[in-house]
Amino acid sequence: MTVHLDPTDLRPTVTRLKRARGQLDAVIRMLEEGEDCEAVVTQIAAVSKAVERAGYAVIATGMRTCYAQDPSGRSVDPARLEKMFLSLS
Repeated sequence: MTVHLDPTDLRPTVTRLKRARGQLDAVIRMLEEGEDCEAVVTQIAAVSKAVERAGYAVIATGMRTCYAQDPSGRSVDPARLEKMFLSLS
C-alpha cells in the first residue's frame, strides 16, 4: 500500500524543517568564520534533533493515514513502517 501524505497535515513539520535549514545555514557560516567549537556543536545538535523530530512526525502522520484508510489495519505493512521508523535512529 502506498501512503500519500496530506500537505496540510504536515505544515508544522515543513515549518520545523525550514527552521532547521536556517539553523544549518548558520552552522555553515559559523564554521566558515572559525567560531567557537562548543557553539558549533551545540547548533549541529539542535539541527539534528529538529530533523529527527520531523522524520518522526512524517512517520506518525503516515501511520495515522494508513489506519484511517483501512481501520482494520490489514493493508498496513508493520515491517515497512518499523523499517522507516528505525532508519531515523
